[in-house]
Amino acid sequence: MDEQAKTRILNAVDARFDDQVAFLSELVAHPSIRGNEQGAQDFMAGELADRGFAVDRWRIDLDDIRHLPGFSPVIGQYEDAVNVVGAHRSVTRKGRSLILNGHVDVVPEGPAAMWDTPPFSPRVDDGRMYGRGAGDMKAGLASNLFALDALRECGLAPAADVFMQSVVEEECTGNGALACLQRGYAADAALIPEPFDEKLVTAQLGVIWFQVHLAGLPAHVAYAGTGSNAIEAAIPLIAALHALEERWNAPGRRHGEYAHVHHPLNLNVGKIVGGDWASSVPSWCVFDVRMGIFPGQDIEQSRREIETTLSEAARQSDFLRNNLPRIVYHGFRAEGYALAEDRGEAARSAIGALDGAHEAVFGGRLDRASITATTDARFFGLYADTPALVYGPRAEAIHGFNECVDLESMRRITQATALFVADWCGLEPL
Repeated sequence: MDEQAKTRILNAVDARFDDQVAFLSELVAHPSIRGNEQGAQDFMAGELADRGFAVDRWRIDLDDIRHLPGFSPVIGQYEDAVNVVGAHRSVTRKGRSLILNGHVDVVPEGPAAMWDTPPFSPRVDDGRMYGRGAGDMKAGLASNLFALDALRECGLAPAADVFMQSVVEEECTGNGALACLQRGYAADAALIPEPFDEKLVTAQLGVIWFQVHLAGLPAHVAYAGTGSNAIEAAIPLIAALHALEERWNAPGRRHGEYAHVHHPLNLNVGKIVGGDWASSVPSWCVFDVRMGIFPGQDIEQSRREIETTLSEAARQSDFLRNNLPRIVYHGFRAEGYALAEDRGEAARSAIGALDGAHEAVFGGRLDRASITATTDARFFGLYADTPALVYGPRAEAIHGFNECVDLESMRRITQATALFVADWCGLEPL
């Protein structure tokens, strides 16, 4: 691609950037927490259809995917879990195909009073858009879509099939991306613009979610000594899990991509509920845990270590040794993925194309990062033999209060994405 064509594409992103910001604002206004993504997906489907994509909108059927590698167990129904894919079909198919993946689901916003402004009333201030999901990762969906728009504005189209995916479930299972694979969407590479500071993610952790169910013995608080407090029983068990966390983080156990990262594996007790009455010794408690694992760390072995840790801690309690905790796995059963370990030609070429696109926009080298979170990249890299490049804009306070995305960063990522698509897929007349 000559310099004149690059300049036209970059200018086309700039020309439509106000429209892109307006698109992002409308998408952020949809409160697409788990189970409530349909409005956002309707919006995405409409935007794709208006642009001439062949739109596939379907409800995820667990029976279609539960047998597949990478499936994560779920609690509850899936009637409200809807994916959207827009397909561009090339006329010439002379280039390499591409998946542009992003997730529309967001995490709960927490107490709205603790935000400076309502989390689903997006606002722009000092070059940033604030709102739940603005960074994680609706800005990425916007950059994918408007990168393709820029090519269209230049009278060009990718010279290979491109699948624009808007998936659900990324924040809790990844089953939305898995359902896309099961439905037959495959390509030579995937790009996922998660908000990791304009860097290429070379490794990501796996994640295990589980619940610990504890039984107690109820009693009137006046006779508390005759009962067994299930909530307080959780405290030494949580301490034991944190001790396991420290053992897994020991330098000798670390994956090579995390040798330089301080405390890469994080355990989080994200939710705890229990008891029925302030004046009754609580007879039950449930706490939810997230634990990270390294790429290559065996999930089944890790689960056995977790279970052994909890069992041994429970046996220190006179009550719990005869009422051992019940562990329920739901949500993430995610393996880690290291793009850095992919020595294939496709990975080398895709990374090279992104390096070139980034340098053309930013004027410098594309930095690498090993992240301590997980993304949907694992499905493509581990189960579909497809290099998955995670590369997105700068964002702040993702999963926190006053989440925001740097709009200038989103513009630059959109430009780099457009150049990457042009290089990787090649171009043909619209």
